[in-house]
Amino acid sequence: MGLIVQKFGGTSVADADRIRNVARIITETYRRGHNVLAVLSAQGDTTDDLIAKAAQINPHASKREMDMLLSTGEQISCSLCAMAIEAMGYPVVSLTGWQAGFRTNSVYSDARIKRIDTERVLAELDKKAIVIVTGFQGINKYDDITTLGRGGSDTSAVALAAVLHADLCQIYTDVDGVFTADPRSVEGAAQLDEITYDEMLELATLGAQVLHNRSVEMAKRYGVKLEVLSSFSGKPGTKVKEVAKTMEKMHVSGVAKDKNVARLAVVGLADQPGIAFKIFSLLAKENVNVDIILQSIGRHNTKDISFTVGKQDMERTKKLLEDHVELLGFDHIDVSDQIAKISIVGAGMVHNPGVAAKMFEALYNAGININMISTSEIKVSVLVDLADADRAVQVIHDRFFSEFGTGN
Repeated sequence: MGLIVQKFGGTSVADADRIRNVARIITETYRRGHNVLAVLSAQGDTTDDLIAKAAQINPHASKREMDMLLSTGEQISCSLCAMAIEAMGYPVVSLTGWQAGFRTNSVYSDARIKRIDTERVLAELDKKAIVIVTGFQGINKYDDITTLGRGGSDTSAVALAAVLHADLCQIYTDVDGVFTADPRSVEGAAQLDEITYDEMLELATLGAQVLHNRSVEMAKRYGVKLEVLSSFSGKPGTKVKEVAKTMEKMHVSGVAKDKNVARLAVVGLADQPGIAFKIFSLLAKENVNVDIILQSIGRHNTKDISFTVGKQDMERTKKLLEDHVELLGFDHIDVSDQIAKISIVGAGMVHNPGVAAKMFEALYNAGININMISTSEIKVSVLVDLADADRAVQVIHDRFFSEFGTGN
């Protein structure tokens, strides 16, 4: 048959019983005649626990040493899963990221994959062994262990599927697939049978936590067939592909929420050409990622520029701008982290006028104020007060995914 790459998240391997369940899923696939390569995350809260242990020893530990420490979490889950498969009588081998050939750049804690040397993995597959690989990690040119940052195991799995030309990459998680909203917090959220790469990439970037955006971007680039499904229910999942059958029917595919947002307003800027360039080139040099941007109409020779960043970058960005007040020439900076970004995503939106108006109507009827708006061909995002975030997602979801027609 073919090669199937299966990725299991931390909740799927959280304890001994769940590891045995993962071993059962892997071996069932193997018994159907497929070659199987599994990528595992660390168990449950292991990564958080390791970070806490490090803080007890050295709150300012170097990123190199943190990578050395955090990489052990995946090694534990992979070796335990291999042991479970051994006990079931199947040939299996567990490999670290560097044994599996992951070569990365040298950005510790947020490395990027440069290439994968596949000789070892292919040799093990040729022996008809089940191969278990640690996600989230690789090795750089100095032979140091590196980690790939948030969502790194998703990225590891898709990268292996791409370079090995796998027939399918299955991402196993604790939900049944991709939903129209987070089913754990939004009443009426429904599972999607299919979703496009572009829609999934937007949802992942905008706060949906089912897949990491880097893995979706890689899957789209290399044409990797993805399926998101539950490691617990055994139900069919959601297929992520270039074109979805429902794309013409559904105006909106999902609603996402991101609470990791902060807004900065640079007030009293000179109304002259080049001021926006000065601000955002300064932020780009310091690797500050900016999202929604709003510039006011100049009045009395001044204007304001507001934009959003991740909460973790709020204070750093404020200080950076204040350190360059003479260059930029502004009165003051207002900051707030009591906001959230709510977004609707859908490939069918571009050809259906009025979608944004329906979103705004739902918020208006609920008495929720919109602070900022950003749009593209397949998404509309708004900033609302953090206290209104959960209610905003629910009323928008109700508006588009009611019993009168899903996604219309």
